[in-house]
Amino acid sequence: MRQPENIVTPDAVPVVSYPVVVLLVDDQAMVGEAVRRAISSEPGVDFHYCSMPNEAVTIAERTRPTVILQDLLMPGIDGLTLVQRYRNHPATRDIPIVVLSTKEEAVMKRAAFAAGANDYLVKLPDRVELIARLRYHSRSYLSLLQRDEAFRALRQSQQQLLESNFELQRLTNSDGLTGLANRRHFDEYLDAEWRRARRERSQLALLMIDVDAFKAYNDTYGHVAGDQALRRLAAVLQDNCARSGDLPARFGGEEFAMILPSTSSEGARLIAEKVRRSVEALDIAHTGAAIGNCLTVSIGAAVLWPKEGQPSARLVEVADAGLYEAKRYGRNRVAMG
Repeated sequence: MRQPENIVTPDAVPVVSYPVVVLLVDDQAMVGEAVRRAISSEPGVDFHYCSMPNEAVTIAERTRPTVILQDLLMPGIDGLTLVQRYRNHPATRDIPIVVLSTKEEAVMKRAAFAAGANDYLVKLPDRVELIARLRYHSRSYLSLLQRDEAFRALRQSQQQLLESNFELQRLTNSDGLTGLANRRHFDEYLDAEWRRARRERSQLALLMIDVDAFKAYNDTYGHVAGDQALRRLAAVLQDNCARSGDLPARFGGEEFAMILPSTSSEGARLIAEKVRRSVEALDIAHTGAAIGNCLTVSIGAAVLWPKEGQPSARLVEVADAGLYEAKRYGRNRVAMG
């Protein structure tokens, strides 16, 4: 569909100069991460995320999105009820709502549209289709807002909120050196996936990855070379995240981690071995290596079925035990915790 070229605000500011502002409401952190990645490289699209459905209307009122993308099945509140709440609130009643469902169902579609939804998508949709629909509904909403004398104030408010958007920071907190998730993001993502796995009675895997003899590497080649080596290792981890829900992170120093939702022991070991071999294949010279003359990693893998009352830190403990075994038996190897 051709985008409008001459639609203007009362101050003669083209509507198309304003970005799409997406608010995703979904209790699954992996869905939030998948959508964020799908639209992160799209110009003119700002992203907010809400994982607590009971706070959705309040956050929508504060962030002022141009389109709301919302799951239908969430704990604690029915998705259709939440759609009606948007429609009953003066600040959100006109915002386009695109609902996400796990399947194509005529009955659910009718109910969603009757509640006030503007569109219906089976998650997760194709990236091109998702962005096209978000832009289409946002354009319609912005065309409506152009008649509002407070339109400029809206954009100013959006900009201010983007700078302090705590939900966006939660999803995008990255390590400055490697670009991977930092420790804070790792902890929050692990907690969210741990709760989801417990709720859905699925397994959760974690890899703890440590660079072998890294102090000796820094002593021999210098910290600049050490930083470059860590960046190359981070790229290996990113390349081995096959699914949108997998999260690579820098745990601290020369230690990394990979969260692998719904992954079996066999799958976790397979990915760990692939990472180990890929790092070895980088052939980063290291004369101080315990084995061979290149930089290597040791990996501890753990897979648990979360139990009620059991903290997510237990998964880290088990993976750490595996990492200790890998170091103990010679490094450059994988061990299950």
